[in-house]
Amino acid sequence: MYRHYNNNQTSLTLPLEISISETHIVRAISAFVDTIPYKLVYGEESAFGRPQYSPLMMLKMMLFAYSRKVFSGRKIQQMAEENIPMKWLIGDPDMVPSYRTINRFRTDPQTTKLIALMYLQFRQSLIDNNLLSDEAIFIDGTKILADANKYSFVWRKSTEKFESKLDQKTRNLFKDLIQNKVNLAVESEMDPTDLQTLEAEVDALDTEIDELDQQIKTEKVIPGGSPRKQRRRKLKHLRHLVKDEYLPRKQKYRQYHEWFGDRNSFSKTDHDATFMRMKEDPMQNGQLKPGYNLQIATQSQFVLYYQVNQRPTDQRTLIPFLKAMNFAQTPVNYIVADAGYGSEPNYQFVKEKLGKIPLIPYTMYLKEQSKKYRSDLSKVMNWEYHAEEDYYVDNHHIRFSYHGMSHRTDKNGFTRDFKVYRADDYDDPEGYYWSTTRMGNQRRININPHWESQKAYVREQLSSPEGKAIFAKRKLEDEPAFGNLKANLRFRRLSVRGLRQVNNELGIILMAANMNKLAKMMANLSHISGWIEKLSHIFQKKWKMRLNLFVGGTYVPATCDYLSTLYHYYAI
Repeated sequence: MYRHYNNNQTSLTLPLEISISETHIVRAISAFVDTIPYKLVYGEESAFGRPQYSPLMMLKMMLFAYSRKVFSGRKIQQMAEENIPMKWLIGDPDMVPSYRTINRFRTDPQTTKLIALMYLQFRQSLIDNNLLSDEAIFIDGTKILADANKYSFVWRKSTEKFESKLDQKTRNLFKDLIQNKVNLAVESEMDPTDLQTLEAEVDALDTEIDELDQQIKTEKVIPGGSPRKQRRRKLKHLRHLVKDEYLPRKQKYRQYHEWFGDRNSFSKTDHDATFMRMKEDPMQNGQLKPGYNLQIATQSQFVLYYQVNQRPTDQRTLIPFLKAMNFAQTPVNYIVADAGYGSEPNYQFVKEKLGKIPLIPYTMYLKEQSKKYRSDLSKVMNWEYHAEEDYYVDNHHIRFSYHGMSHRTDKNGFTRDFKVYRADDYDDPEGYYWSTTRMGNQRRININPHWESQKAYVREQLSSPEGKAIFAKRKLEDEPAFGNLKANLRFRRLSVRGLRQVNNELGIILMAANMNKLAKMMANLSHISGWIEKLSHIFQKKWKMRLNLFVGGTYVPATCDYLSTLYHYYAI
């Protein structure tokens, strides 16, 4: 016996309501998004024109679609047409936003503010329900492939090389114009390679050629050829060079330098994308691909903060990322990260500026713990040091006495101070051999006392029982978050272009992963009666403005008039 099946329109029953399981993720998404204050979202609503879709409704749609591995605007529109849970989120079965509306929403500057408010509310909800602690926050990064072509790269070194060749050509052209007695009407101290000088050259050549045209029209035939025509032919050639070749190339290189910023590469398809080495390398040839460096800060595998960077290395991203966090809302004692973040300026910022304890190993930390390294007497750290007289003795019994100080400033502007130790002079052949280099100079070593004290401090923290226990959680915090993002949600390539647009999309996908995790946690309570009320209780608390409020992309003190107005509506 089979169940009755008939899709004839005359017997089709019309449902009067859309029923969704109480454990479905859309209920968690709806309960969470609805707690974002109405006035903060609709403060800039227009009173004219066609009514817009609710930003909260659009945000719910995006979160649900991303949690179901759907990232295309057209496919999200298809979900709105066919998917019952999506229709439940929209609230009107006949309302279907177009894919253009969906794509405009996730790239809109107002969405950036909405996403920032969403994360602020999510963190506060976790804090109110004791799902976060003040123990530590875990930081890590991964590369996300940009929506750009693989072979659209522009390299800074190549640009500088070809620009220098162009500058030499423009100097030679300037000399030719002077020799041909062209009235350039430029100041003598102006640079011939400057863009304004090239534009002035074009104007001067146009004026001169126009004058020659008028003179040639009235002149008679000259046996052997007209000198004016010969001069005009020469000037037209020079104008062609400067107008059609040199000037466009100079304008292009100037635009390239603006797009470079402090980077060494960018993509012609997405100017904000930087070429990086990706972990996902199908060809396994180490080819650089356009992408972004995503930094996240997690606790209990919830992504609390994120930041999109254009730098491929993690070391220079830590300080900007920490500056963007609100430690007044999420106070912690430890900052935990892997060895890719260990550096002198990073340790100094965490300890002195933030007052936190860095559980961040430096690059050589694990190697220095090995028995082979500790027994290698050729390493400076294994030499004898006499603090009273301030000198070192190496494994060949050569004494290195204090010689002076040196200072080095890297390309990022950070200055390091080194103590220079030089080998003493020895008269015996063996002592002379070990105290000098092959070129006959005295051997020297450079010691950075500040860096050595920082490394000793980090070793002490990582070797303590509490530090070991906290650092051991790192691999259970960030790596599962990235694994869930790339393996489970299959988010390996961006769908939008531009730094701000990428920031919006990554904020949505990371929050969708958070909602997936939270919904599964609450679904485990399905055997408890009224668990959906507990889910609503997690989010339906008053909007709390403690110490700071996120407005316009930066944290500002709650003292200005605008915040006072908001405080009047939402403060406890």
